[in-house]
Amino acid sequence: MALFAVIAIIGVVITLAVLVVVAVPLSADTARKRLISTLSERLNGEVELKELDLSVFPRVKAEGRGLSIRYRGQSDLPPLIAVARFSAEGSLMGLFRRHIARVTVEGLDIEIPPDRGQDMEMPGMPEGGGGAPRFVVDELMAIDAKLAIIPRDPDAVQRVWAIHRLRMTSVASDQAIPFEATLTNAVPPGEIETRGSFGPWQRRRPGLTPINGAFTFDHADLSAFKGISGMLAAHGTFEGAIERIDIHGQTETPEFAVRGAGHPVPLRTTYHAIVDGTNGNTILERVDGSFLQTSLVAKGAVVKTSGQKGRTVTLDINMEQARLEDILRLVVDAPDPPMKGALVLSTKFELPPGEQDVVKRLKLDGRFAIVGTRFKNAEVQKKINELSHRSRGKSPEEPTERVSSHFAGTFRLNRGTVAIHKVTFDVPGAVVELAGTYALLPETIDFKGTALLDAKLSETTTGIKRLMLKLVDPFFRREGGGSSIPVRITGTRNNPSFGLDKSRIFKRN
Repeated sequence: MALFAVIAIIGVVITLAVLVVVAVPLSADTARKRLISTLSERLNGEVELKELDLSVFPRVKAEGRGLSIRYRGQSDLPPLIAVARFSAEGSLMGLFRRHIARVTVEGLDIEIPPDRGQDMEMPGMPEGGGGAPRFVVDELMAIDAKLAIIPRDPDAVQRVWAIHRLRMTSVASDQAIPFEATLTNAVPPGEIETRGSFGPWQRRRPGLTPINGAFTFDHADLSAFKGISGMLAAHGTFEGAIERIDIHGQTETPEFAVRGAGHPVPLRTTYHAIVDGTNGNTILERVDGSFLQTSLVAKGAVVKTSGQKGRTVTLDINMEQARLEDILRLVVDAPDPPMKGALVLSTKFELPPGEQDVVKRLKLDGRFAIVGTRFKNAEVQKKINELSHRSRGKSPEEPTERVSSHFAGTFRLNRGTVAIHKVTFDVPGAVVELAGTYALLPETIDFKGTALLDAKLSETTTGIKRLMLKLVDPFFRREGGGSSIPVRITGTRNNPSFGLDKSRIFKRN
């Protein structure tokens, strides 16, 4: 939203400066010099103007070409303002009433330098509501404008906004200025249409200048953020002052995906955010998101971090109505999710800026619980059923019922690896406590833990094996009955290996 403020101010600057010379009968060359002098003095900058043409019949008209304005002493940087062509026209009666009918600015190029240490004072721009004489521009048009932020690092890529068309009406310093515009957003790239009002301009505290309106944002390509993809569409409203813009909006991304991992899912969000238009920092008051059968609530911030390029996203995320299979669709490259169940999760979310994929930059720190888990792989589910059956000391001849599992634990994700500090996995007859790591991209597993069975180890089998295991029952006995077995899980997600952790069998006895 600060983008419209910058363009509106520049439009008023050019308009009022032109009116200073148009209102007095001067030759074109004298008027050009007067305009250069006026802008140089009031902006405390270095001004160039290649051509200026004036006419007073049948209508008063001024046309200029090659206008550039730069800060004094910053000749190594591009001009702050460069205008290919501009024109202002109106009637003598209109000028007498301090009105000009139309101002057109073509090829407006705004280059904001890094860490500028001075401010340009707007000419003829008294405080909003002041009583100084002022002109009113009935219509101001900016065509093919561009705003670029020059990065501190010369090797960094500039952020550029292309403004295809900006129209403002009733432009004056002491009142709100209606505007409508179409532009291309920088990151993520997409088309924005907006309309609203800006002003009155607050010269001493520009950040308090009011702004409000509505917007739509279409075809925003999320692949600009490495590691995710999808075409986002958004709409909403905004109001407040430049330094605190209150935004309510909704987004839809029909095919949101984590690239190289899972499958596209339809993602929808509604949000309430506070944006500081002077620096781009954003406070996310509340974000409600949903995809498939999963919903989440988040709050946090998107802010510039000192010493880093880009912005860091920090969130507190809570998922109280979620499905494990929905999450796995996002992050697992498999035809069907390998597990399903009801999921409850809360986590700290941090995404610092950088060139790596999102999965490698993302940091999470939270806890989760999964209830009623079933495995898609029939063999895996069969092993879980058998584990429950044997853990209760049931005979192999008895029917093996299909059981569900429950998980609960804490986790931390950093550099693409999930560290599980403690996870509890239970089925009827057995509880398994594990800790270890899971690397997301190679999908490798390394967990160690203990399986707590209701039955003795010998009671989990029959025949000669049962007799032989009676000899080692004392090594696996636990208080209260049953057995305690050290286990280890290694391998990959598609081919896990379950077994005894032999290195710990005798250490604990």
